[in-house]
Amino acid sequence: MGRIIAIANQKGGVGKTTTAINLAACIADKNKSVLAIDMDPQGNMTSGFGIDKNELKITTYDLLVDENLPIEECIMKNVFPWLSILPSNRNLAGAEIELLTVENMQYILREKLEDVIEEYDFIIIDCPPALGMLTVNAMTAADTVIVPIQCEFFALDGLTQLIYTIGLIQKSLNPDLEIEGVVFTMYDARTNLSLQVVENVKDFLNQNIYKTIIPRNVKLAEAPSHGLPINFYAPKSTGAESYELLAEEVINNSEVEYDS
Repeated sequence: MGRIIAIANQKGGVGKTTTAINLAACIADKNKSVLAIDMDPQGNMTSGFGIDKNELKITTYDLLVDENLPIEECIMKNVFPWLSILPSNRNLAGAEIELLTVENMQYILREKLEDVIEEYDFIIIDCPPALGMLTVNAMTAADTVIVPIQCEFFALDGLTQLIYTIGLIQKSLNPDLEIEGVVFTMYDARTNLSLQVVENVKDFLNQNIYKTIIPRNVKLAEAPSHGLPINFYAPKSTGAESYELLAEEVINNSEVEYDS
């Protein structure tokens, strides 16, 4: 059965979508079947995989608002080896309002995923940078949450609120939800600030923190404009090596979880 991981942080610009794209691609690179779900109306994950979000006929929006639409019809199969994608575009923004009148609206994604969860080893959900109904749907469906944190001065801003929100979802919607871990992004080894942020967060959080730290990397920044994950665009770059290591950590965590 697939492990469902939400990538979430309501603070923008922390490398959330970069992490969702490249973690999904690097897990798939290890011959694990992966479904990447774009739950962000900006559709940046979709574009990052080389899909023209403006030409899509069926997206995550249709899946959420049409109770009779099977999830299989929304998935783009094998866009990359071992990697399928449920794409998104700006239409999804309307779902926040349309879902307000739907009964059990928090469980829509979770219920839809039940039909395909056996087909994938991992399901990676890119959440929007907000704590609205789309993020709630993702977290209600998820087994765990990975929180990317940028190595900058305001790194802890909003983190307390995110942890509080996850706590609320655990209490009322998904008691099995766990914080899988925190991953540091945009690390610059040349600055004392990056090191200080890492130490501050470690002191502040009683959470799993991944050993892998994602560096600032030009190739990582370039890859989305080419519609390729980093392991295809620049497989020898430090960005690719870092996400390959993070993928190994996530896979190992999953195996330990299932064995225990």
